[in-house]
Amino acid sequence: MSFDGLFTHAMMMELQKVLTGGRITKIHQPYKNEIILIVRSQGKNYKLLLSAHPTYARVQLTNEPYENPKEPPMFCMLLRKHLEGAIIEELKQKELDRILIFKLKGKNEIGDVSTKQLIVEIMGRHSNIVLVDQPTQKIIDSIKHITPALSRYRTVLPGNEYLYPPSQNKLNPLKATEDDVLRLLDFNGGKLDKQLVQHFSGVSPLFAKEVLHEAGIPNRTTVPAAFIRLLQPLKEGLFQPMLWKGDKKEHFYWRDLNHLKGTKQPFHSLSSLLDRFYFGKAERDRVKQLGSDLERLVKNELEKNISKLKKLEKTFQEAENADEYQILGELLTANLYAVQKGMTEIEVINYYDENGEKVTIPLDPKKSPSENAQSYFSKYQKAKHALVVVNEQIDKTKQEIQYFENLLQQLESASPKDIEEIREELEEEGYLRMKSKAKRKQGKEKPMIDTYTASDGTIILVGKNNKQNDYVTTKLARRDDIWLHTKDIPGSHVVIRHNNPSEETLLEAANLAAYFSKAKHSSSVPVDYTKIRYVKKPNGSKPGFVIYDNQQTIYVTPDPDLVVKLKK
Repeated sequence: MSFDGLFTHAMMMELQKVLTGGRITKIHQPYKNEIILIVRSQGKNYKLLLSAHPTYARVQLTNEPYENPKEPPMFCMLLRKHLEGAIIEELKQKELDRILIFKLKGKNEIGDVSTKQLIVEIMGRHSNIVLVDQPTQKIIDSIKHITPALSRYRTVLPGNEYLYPPSQNKLNPLKATEDDVLRLLDFNGGKLDKQLVQHFSGVSPLFAKEVLHEAGIPNRTTVPAAFIRLLQPLKEGLFQPMLWKGDKKEHFYWRDLNHLKGTKQPFHSLSSLLDRFYFGKAERDRVKQLGSDLERLVKNELEKNISKLKKLEKTFQEAENADEYQILGELLTANLYAVQKGMTEIEVINYYDENGEKVTIPLDPKKSPSENAQSYFSKYQKAKHALVVVNEQIDKTKQEIQYFENLLQQLESASPKDIEEIREELEEEGYLRMKSKAKRKQGKEKPMIDTYTASDGTIILVGKNNKQNDYVTTKLARRDDIWLHTKDIPGSHVVIRHNNPSEETLLEAANLAAYFSKAKHSSSVPVDYTKIRYVKKPNGSKPGFVIYDNQQTIYVTPDPDLVVKLKK
């Protein structure tokens, strides 16, 4: 666990330096479990994120953009009523638990001084944000309500007295001595890292493993000394925000941890570290919730078309044998004198064969000899016609498969605002029922295109869905701008707003094209680039589909850190 009690303590100290004495000027609730407070402090505006997300709960300053709903949720409106204009007098932590308390001073409706507490509980799926009236300790409201049916220990509902989550009665490690560590650990019991977690508040398995690594050979002398030594920077307010990228997992922490393997990346603050670690993760989860029905629809349509293609290809193979039906019909016609009604087959000489081999022709005993012959000619005509029709259907089905594969990739990298555009597209294409006239009207609005800035200042445009891809390629881009797309891989349309970009800019744009594609997690991804003048959209083609020529290909490995840098 990276966001443990010790990390919470470090975050509290970081926030205290910049937010204490600051005034809350704006409040937003972009998503169900997240609050954004705009705090004016020390002559600057800070964006404070309070998240009660079941997986990504945290408190931090953020530079990430958040889309606000047109209608603010009820909890957001209540916070605005009580907290807009309030001063953050104090920020403290409940012992070393993952609970932060903002003490706020403002004025009520009649102008009297009013003090409130905004309490953020970071407890996994039980995380919560609670607004409390400080003098009475009564709950005004919370982002999640906890009824007696959900918890026998405490009820979190408006009007109830606020109770902290049950205390675990562990020792505060920041106040502990080496003797305390020695007294609490059973060196004969083994599993010392688990014992450290069990006896000291705020200590996670991640930190406990680092203690044993630092101790070298764990014994009564090395373990207590390592424990106290590793905590000393936190006591002094000295942090080394660090991110580790392993093969399968990423970790972050407030200090360097030598027992972790992988590539290390330092950050200048804990908040910038969290912005990088959670980049795309929380948003991806929100997108999954918003677009789960779309993803299910697209997957079903994709599977349906893949199954259809197999059947069509089988039919096409059968249709390719049309000439055999014609030969059998002609052989049967030449031997009608030898056929009698009621026969199930006849063996005749195949005069089309160089060796004159005999061939057995199956017959329908209910049909006359001429009707049997005509039946083979009819099969020949049907098969011959089927070759054309089935071939057209195969091409159409392949286009459908490509279309839905593109949509799946777009859903994987979509932001919440992109989801609605994908939904509108599926309605316009007839895969979803149009819900209302308002939807139809909204579909005519210009798509919002993500803009990135190359190292040399060149603007790079990225389409995240078919509507955006069509708009950026056919409307926004100039004839001599450079257009990029992953080679034979579903992905975004990327446009460099320059007719002769530098090699560095070209590589950065290619990196964006590779990152926002199905090959996001691959290496050496081929990316084609050409001028917009060589990119054409065929009449009647699916949204986002283009053809191009005069292209060149470069190979890049997607780098999320570069994407973050170019976005900022």
